[in-house]
Amino acid sequence: MLHQYIERETGKIITERLYGDKIVKLLYSPKNEDKNLIFKALISPRFSKLLAFINYDSKIGNALAGGKKFLKKMSINLDECLDPPSSLNTPRKIFERRIKYEDFRKMNDDPFEVVSPSDSRLLIGSTDENSFFFLKEKFFNYNEMLAKEYWLNTFKYGENALFRLTPDKYHYNHCPVSGIVEDFYEISGLYHSCNPQAVISVVTPYSKNKRIVTIINTDVEGGTGIGYVAMVEVVALMIGEIVQRYSEEGYNNPQKMEKGLFLKKGQPKSLFRPGSSTVVIFFQKNRMKFYDDLINNQKRTDIKSRYSFGFGMQIVETDVKVRSGIGKKL
Repeated sequence: MLHQYIERETGKIITERLYGDKIVKLLYSPKNEDKNLIFKALISPRFSKLLAFINYDSKIGNALAGGKKFLKKMSINLDECLDPPSSLNTPRKIFERRIKYEDFRKMNDDPFEVVSPSDSRLLIGSTDENSFFFLKEKFFNYNEMLAKEYWLNTFKYGENALFRLTPDKYHYNHCPVSGIVEDFYEISGLYHSCNPQAVISVVTPYSKNKRIVTIINTDVEGGTGIGYVAMVEVVALMIGEIVQRYSEEGYNNPQKMEKGLFLKKGQPKSLFRPGSSTVVIFFQKNRMKFYDDLINNQKRTDIKSRYSFGFGMQIVETDVKVRSGIGKKL
């Protein structure tokens, strides 16, 4: 079954090469899910870390993939890498590469624009059943997602955006808005894959996975001015950890993520290591509007999406670049 998306920069329809698709299909087959204990073991932290080690750190993984082989397979643009190509000699180093984001991921100077936190495939959603973007809780259970009742009430009926990172992507997350950290906490959970096949096979996987929540107050001096924003970084199969390393300039002097810290839009915030994963951002109701091209892409009927097939409604992703505008203040 094909899975296609729209490349925002060119408007082209792209058929995605889903890495590890055969393994994911096997893992999430009904036969495995029925064997409850075995299935739970396969999506546990221990198994996920073991897979990551084999693929990214072991001699076997390095021998099979290698630096040059991995770079070629992932079609990575070496010109945008901050470190010299000769230093990217293992799958892990390539996965955790840094880029010249000021040159290759330029950002608009509109202070009220919201930007993508990652190089990723974007979907727009809403928790309001009457909204055009309501996805019927296919990807997550909202009441589970943020865990804390106060923040659940804060973002109730608001819109959200899902950013799916694939293994070939640059895996630093950047701040989507400017503002002060109001809350920061971790929620324990499993390590489900973020492959589209896994998502349509498991009910609300994102709210079952381990995740880190950062609440940002943007209604402050120098802020984006769209109220509270919740940035939820979700682990996945082979994501061993999410490292918080906010930097005000380049990747220098990473700071501890804590309440009261001012985050500047477009700056590096965290790093997924390693694998593929997802970022979900929640907005308060009637505080921002997504750009029209993203809205129109999502409902296109000429694209073959596994989400559309699995959920029985048109759901098409748009490939976006980190620090590119996705919407702005109402």
